[in-house]
Amino acid sequence: MTAAGLPMEVTTEGLPTRVRIHEVGARDGLQNEQAVVPTEIKAEFIRRLAGAGLPTVEATSFVHPKWVPQLADAEQLFPQLDGIDPHRLPVLVPNERGLDRALALGARRIAVFGSATESFAKANLNRTVDEALAMFAPVVARAKDAKVQVRGYLSMCFGDPWEGPVPIAQTVRVCRALLDLGCDELSLGDTIGVATPGHVQTLLASLNEAGVATSRIGVHFHDTYGQALANTFAALQHGVTTIDASAGGLGGCPYAKSATGNLATEDLVWMLHGLGIETGVDLDRLAATSVWMADVLGRPSPSRTLRALSHKE
Repeated sequence: MTAAGLPMEVTTEGLPTRVRIHEVGARDGLQNEQAVVPTEIKAEFIRRLAGAGLPTVEATSFVHPKWVPQLADAEQLFPQLDGIDPHRLPVLVPNERGLDRALALGARRIAVFGSATESFAKANLNRTVDEALAMFAPVVARAKDAKVQVRGYLSMCFGDPWEGPVPIAQTVRVCRALLDLGCDELSLGDTIGVATPGHVQTLLASLNEAGVATSRIGVHFHDTYGQALANTFAALQHGVTTIDASAGGLGGCPYAKSATGNLATEDLVWMLHGLGIETGVDLDRLAATSVWMADVLGRPSPSRTLRALSHKE
């Protein structure tokens, strides 16, 4: 349990007053597990995360079971979440078939997932960057016609395991293309965790120069080199108010073997609350949920905040 009055709130001038945490543990986290988590456990995980106050909990992915068998139960899972507003439960769709499946179940927020680099586009989607964008075009158009909100994920925004550093102009081009398709917001993915704060701020400034408003940008950091919180702070300084995180630090990327876990939601919440930034998240309930899931998975969480809070108990 969190000790009374901790973390101490000390505000920093120029930061947002409130941040929306986009929780990805139930999708990005569990898809990276070797074992398949039972559908009922996934549903309970999502309900607990929503109950802890997380405004957005990414639920599942409507990809072909062959590619992500851990999420093959999307049709069985989504109906079990009928007590939660579907606007809080975004789902990933790779193509029009995935969109059909999601819409049939009442999904109101979807995401497409592209790449800033050709190597990862080939590994993840078996297409070039531009071929992937062409595939997304009818998906986004049909979703918008159905009044469904669309997020555009972009992987490898900072570095690629095959290509190395990714030129900022290259990332900006694909970001701009996703918005031009009709995406409502972007999520900039540091898929292998190589970003540093200066790189983050330079990319954000370059996006602004290309006409991309900061209000349409979210960030998705991995903690491979221990930089996720530092990079998040850099994004906050730039005015970003949407931060992706994963309960207990679950997840990585099945197509990028050097990618370790996502930024842990508990670590993010501890920092944000210490800065006096509102999240609406009950840290104790969130921590209890992550401890429960770690027990289900049979291994400890990498979240330092979670370990500290559990030790106090």
